[in-house]
Amino acid sequence: MLDTKLKNELKAYLANLKRPVELQVNADDGDKSKQLLALANEIAELSELVSVKQQSSADSRTPCMRVTSAETGTAITFAGLPMGHEFTSLVLALLHTGGHPVKQEAAVLEQIRALPGLLDFEIFVSLSCQTCPGVVQALNLMAAVNPNIRTTMVDGALFQDEVSERNVLAVPTVFLNGEQFSQGAITLDKILSKVDSNAAARQAEALKRKAPFDMLVVGAGPAGASAAIYAARKGIRTGLVTERFGGQVADTMGIENFISVKATEGPKLVAHLEEHVRDYEVDIMSNQKVKSLREGNMLEVTLENGAVLQSRSLVIATGARWREMNVPGEREYRGRGVAYCPHCDGPLFKGKKVAVIGGGNSGIEAAIDLANIVEHVTVLEFDAKLRADDVLVRKARSMGNIHIITEAQTTEVRGDGKRVVGLSYKDRASGEMHEVELAGIFVQIGLVPNTEWLKGSGLELTPRGEVVIAANGETNIKGIFAAGDATTVPFKQIIIAMGSGATASLGAFDYLMRSSAPA
Repeated sequence: MLDTKLKNELKAYLANLKRPVELQVNADDGDKSKQLLALANEIAELSELVSVKQQSSADSRTPCMRVTSAETGTAITFAGLPMGHEFTSLVLALLHTGGHPVKQEAAVLEQIRALPGLLDFEIFVSLSCQTCPGVVQALNLMAAVNPNIRTTMVDGALFQDEVSERNVLAVPTVFLNGEQFSQGAITLDKILSKVDSNAAARQAEALKRKAPFDMLVVGAGPAGASAAIYAARKGIRTGLVTERFGGQVADTMGIENFISVKATEGPKLVAHLEEHVRDYEVDIMSNQKVKSLREGNMLEVTLENGAVLQSRSLVIATGARWREMNVPGEREYRGRGVAYCPHCDGPLFKGKKVAVIGGGNSGIEAAIDLANIVEHVTVLEFDAKLRADDVLVRKARSMGNIHIITEAQTTEVRGDGKRVVGLSYKDRASGEMHEVELAGIFVQIGLVPNTEWLKGSGLELTPRGEVVIAANGETNIKGIFAAGDATTVPFKQIIIAMGSGATASLGAFDYLMRSSAPA
């Protein structure tokens, strides 16, 4: 299962174990069971503190492996083979169960320990999903700290019957005590705010007491992280408020144009971004959504929980999100057949018919990717011709299970009340209406800047909602700067966003120096 290099790396990690860990493997004669049992035995060979116990239980998913500690009573379960992106989740589960310190603030750990009652989390994932490991690891951390919390990662591709029965059509999907808890990316802070009824109120009260910042950065994608680091390095009081670290990057598959790094993946880059920011004295306020902006003696940012943050300068780096079709049924069936990440949700539609909306590079790339998994892909492009690169178009047309339709205007997502069953589209050339029977729809039609909260603030925006900026990131309001995909920067790229974040931060610092100079 593991090559020599990976074994050596894992052995070095397992040297950090402080107490015994037992791997309880539920297996049968199937190939996946044999692979899981082999993996467990290979791990046990790398540390004297790890042992394997094989068992067979009719009331458990098969195959599955439970990482347990007799000393603490904790249990973290992996239903399926935790390889691919979930191998890191397994390694962390081993370390935390074995007593290696959990990297988290003491107050957060205490909050987890104090959670009442039994909390049984099930996380349905696909092993190709970039977003899933972050959710799995957040919940596994909770289970490693509190023995009354149980977590089970479920490989949706392996347990298709259960996926169908529980109507799981997007990953990650989390169930708590048998009821759907969340779908999509969710941070540890957000999880705690949902299971701890008093968390939001305590958090809002703490935010209200914060002193004004010299520079407040809104957003923690590449632009926001870069801006915060540059500000903190100047020695000024820096705050960073965000819903989650990484933004779109957290949902990005392969990254091969980040200069000096030949290849990486979105979640890895996000982890490095967060680690870098935390190396500096930045007041990070996670799981917070901004609501409005107001000028005054201080710039004031109001959060959805009612807290108001004040700052002498502001860097807006709220990024962008996938554009929606805005047709009947889209929002109703989002996560129930309507998806925006083919890498994440594609495996859930194995052997089924799907559609991709959009004929640009992202749409054709998605179609090619999905064609290797699903039965058939229908690509619908609004324009009379595809906008993707020729090499991608040739590749798509060479595949026998991709059908491309141009001048197609999607008019409705059709469902049966539980999931998508098809879509309707209009032939823009003839005016005729058509219906396509399918199980999934992947929307790939571009991005929308996350700037709705700025409307009415007096900040100049383009008709598309982008913040208008000068060369130094400055906006039309003194003290307010902006960077990244939320702005008029022409090319939406990670490396460009990082550079624009640094530019905006330096521009804001220059403003602070000049505005505080004596007359």
